[in-house]
Amino acid sequence: MIDTKAAQSALEEYFADWVRALHITVTGIGPEGAVLEIPVRPEIARVGGIVSGQALAALADTAMVFACAGHFGEFRPVATTNLDTQFLRPGGGETIRCTATIVRAGKALVFARAELEALPAGKLCATATATFFAG
Repeated sequence: MIDTKAAQSALEEYFADWVRALHITVTGIGPEGAVLEIPVRPEIARVGGIVSGQALAALADTAMVFACAGHFGEFRPVATTNLDTQFLRPGGGETIRCTATIVRAGKALVFARAELEALPAGKLCATATATFFAG
């Protein structure tokens, strides 16, 4: 079983510098999914302090990778084969929390979904779905 400490270590060891530059914190992980958070900082914001779509999509993809790890009980490399992101409203505030869950896991493919919430307002700012090759 992977815990938040092991997941945070995997993030530091296996992910690209530009993903780690989001300052991601793994706040929850288990068989059902994972929860990751990033602080809202000027480096990832565009005009008006709104978090860029690229940062939100990267957070969603990363959270769903960790949802796969929670499902498997360990970190395993998976390949994103499809990522679809819907931007619902501007993401701002202090923190973006992404909750990712496994929809279905087969032998070779894992289907996941993510919800991104702007805190402290608690408003949903984006959702995403992805398919991962885990074979």
